[in-house]
Amino acid sequence: MIITISGLPGAGTTTVSQILQRRLSMDLISSGEIFRGIAKELNLPLADFGKLAESDPSYDRQIDERQKDLVKTKDNLILEGRLAGHMSLAAPPSKKVLRILIKAPLETRVRRIMEREKQTSSFKFELAQTKEREESERIRYQTYYFIHLEDTSIYDLVIDSEKLLPEAIVDMISVAAEKMS
Repeated sequence: MIITISGLPGAGTTTVSQILQRRLSMDLISSGEIFRGIAKELNLPLADFGKLAESDPSYDRQIDERQKDLVKTKDNLILEGRLAGHMSLAAPPSKKVLRILIKAPLETRVRRIMEREKQTSSFKFELAQTKEREESERIRYQTYYFIHLEDTSIYDLVIDSEKLLPEAIVDMISVAAEKMS
């Protein structure tokens, strides 16, 4: 089985994926970590790297092609990333794929991002940065793949993480995965 966990920054996809990985003893691949790693290697803030990725699609395509290859060749995998659900559409029909979208309101996500990254700047500044980053991603995904992030029709389960603990979300996903088996 392949489980994809998608969502915007700060929705909780990484936390949920890590807990799910431990609970189900599955491999975990995170495209966000790959993206942040490339930005760090280039010594660029995420917003600046996002702008670079807008002008050079090779960064996104490299990450996305890797995801497509993984869903074709691996089993017992959690694939976490903004487009993981979409990239998993490349899986052969014989594979069981459970596509999850985790969402949360923008303000909640910004507070989580600030806490995670230990940001000392103002909420207003981080809100603007997050909006800019998400707009950059929205443009790239529409341009490269004709994907509209607001379209949730490919997901088997859409979960709002604002009021749920990550463990409760993992419980929901675990039940859904069990029912698919």
